[in-house]
Amino acid sequence: MLYADNHHSAAIERLLPPPSGPVLLTIDGAISHTNSDNSAQFDALMLSSLNSYTLATETSVSDGVSYFEGFLMRDLLEWVGADGEQVIATALNDYIVEIPLDDFYQYDVLVATHMDGEALTPRDKGPLWIIYPRSDHTELQDIRYDYRWVWQLNGLTVE
Repeated sequence: MLYADNHHSAAIERLLPPPSGPVLLTIDGAISHTNSDNSAQFDALMLSSLNSYTLATETSVSDGVSYFEGFLMRDLLEWVGADGEQVIATALNDYIVEIPLDDFYQYDVLVATHMDGEALTPRDKGPLWIIYPRSDHTELQDIRYDYRWVWQLNGLTVE
């Protein structure tokens, strides 16, 4: 179940400022809004300006329901002007997976920054983790979707 947190209700801007802190995520490929050599780079402060949501769901790697906080992937993709059929998501450990863009519009897929009230760190699947609303949709309880739960997310290429 997804809950909105209107605390972070800043309007999505079309012009991307440069990051002022360490870059957590780089998006490239078929995007129209950039801030660095045909890519969009984001630090924690920039990502925190997106609307915040809480998603209660089970995962395939933990017991019971966990509570994830973060932003919707579709909001991030709209911010960069993504225009494609899929994203190639990459992680700090060089894991790579293709994800259809339709997933992000059909489901409330979250990019989590917190789990059960704690900030995600690289030691515990952070700082960014793609989370599907698995408990809300039985079709998402399938291994092909489990592969799309990218933890330690650090890059997206829109194709």
